[in-house]
Amino acid sequence: MEPMIPLRIAVLTISDTRTDETDRSGQALVERLSEAGHHLVEKRIVPDDVYTIRAVVAQWIADRNVQVVITTGGTGFTGRDSTPEAVSVLLDKHIEGFGERFRQLSGDEIGSSTIQSRCLGGLANATVIFCLPGSTGACRTGWDGILAEQLDSRHKPCNFANLVIPERGQHG
Repeated sequence: MEPMIPLRIAVLTISDTRTDETDRSGQALVERLSEAGHHLVEKRIVPDDVYTIRAVVAQWIADRNVQVVITTGGTGFTGRDSTPEAVSVLLDKHIEGFGERFRQLSGDEIGSSTIQSRCLGGLANATVIFCLPGSTGACRTGWDGILAEQLDSRHKPCNFANLVIPERGQHG
């Protein structure tokens, strides 16, 4: 079997209350991506503000050193939840199946409450972006059930890693 090609991943926690010490969801993502052999480029925490979120994600999309952006938080329906509004306008292509698959997996864990998740995925400037809910359980579900395979360059028949690895010829 061919070796896995590690990706360069940035993690953004969106929360009005979390700190580096209390950010269990962001830390769970960092641990999982590191255990999988990927490289953490940067991890940040920003308030749930549409323009702040958009600015950070846009900066990472423009940075050739970042191949993947994973956000956690801000995907629900409360007044301050604004991740989908912040990120969706930046996407060149939406990955509709990401939210559908996440809610399918999440439904086995939390039942009908999963319909309140507005998680999304997409591609922008040869960067793949995944926006997960803020709960640590949801981050584990998203990584373990979808992202671990889709960010593994060896996963067949297809994966998103090969879309962001320039030498694979599908970049851009």
